[in-house]
Amino acid sequence: MKTTTILLLAIALSAADSYSLKAQTMSTQSQQNPWTLVYEGAITKNENGKVNIHPVTYKLNGIDIAANVYIPADYDASKKYAAVVLAHPNGGVKEQTTGLYAQHLAEAGYITIVADASYQGASGGEPRHTDKPAYRVEDIHGMADFITRFAGVDATRLGILGICGGGGYTLKAVQSDKRFKAVATLSMFNSGVVRRNGFQNAGLATIQERLKAATDARAQKAAGGKVLYSGVASITDEEIANTTTDLYREGYEYYYRSHAHPNSTFLYTTVSLIDLMTWDATNQIELINQPLLMIAGSKADTKYMTEEAFAKATGTKTKEIFVIEGATHIQTYWKPEYVDQAMNKLKDFYGKNLK
Repeated sequence: MKTTTILLLAIALSAADSYSLKAQTMSTQSQQNPWTLVYEGAITKNENGKVNIHPVTYKLNGIDIAANVYIPADYDASKKYAAVVLAHPNGGVKEQTTGLYAQHLAEAGYITIVADASYQGASGGEPRHTDKPAYRVEDIHGMADFITRFAGVDATRLGILGICGGGGYTLKAVQSDKRFKAVATLSMFNSGVVRRNGFQNAGLATIQERLKAATDARAQKAAGGKVLYSGVASITDEEIANTTTDLYREGYEYYYRSHAHPNSTFLYTTVSLIDLMTWDATNQIELINQPLLMIAGSKADTKYMTEEAFAKATGTKTKEIFVIEGATHIQTYWKPEYVDQAMNKLKDFYGKNLK
């Protein structure tokens, strides 16, 4: 099956159906970990003198948000710490790559928070898997609201790291939210442009067709009909092997095999396309005046998105692209040698800008 066919398929599945399908491929690691963390080296218990993890919940516009807060070793609530907000990839959850980076940043002395997006993961909101840019951006503001009031956090030293789709939403959120003093993205993915034009512009010929499908899906929902979904509910090994782009082939392997989690899915409501297809992470990006670091793998087939955004970010005096040699997009999520390079750069960046 071709990648474009898989990605553009509208699937009439209930949220319960999609959760059931993902539960069948949940990794053994998440079953064994008390917090269902699926990344290598994840915390298995909270111990004195080590980084600890604390699940928290809070309300955001009436929706229950599920988040994990990581605190440094020997945390002392009477002291003041810099903090970093992390925004997860499209379809991802807090227990995957953002959890890995949140834990590593806590090891470096930062208090970190990663929350499941509203309507996704363990957070509330109906219909499930709604993926509207305005909601994702508001989720970032909400994480800032919560963590700046967390005991020990110095609200004047707040950074952010957005990964993949979370990187695109980060670029939008920080345009107006000046609580963030240092902005970093990893393997940034401009969700609106890709949903509109297709990955690497492969869907230009079907834009109007997909907008019509999204409009029809909204009309059906308004009339009391079933919620329609687009994306991928499940995938075979053969389909993965036949996927030609690194991003999606390795992404399917990551999300459906090696780092699968029951709350993570490639599905999104078809009606979400009404908002996604008219959105661009780089619109008004010149409003970013904070220090900006954008990290991408040299072999990432998404690297062009980082380069395009970086060129448009003319409002900041301090910006840098850091290229991880040999890394693809998905490999920056988990492969130790690439994660280590990204972390060394992030520690240097936040160290300079969150003094």
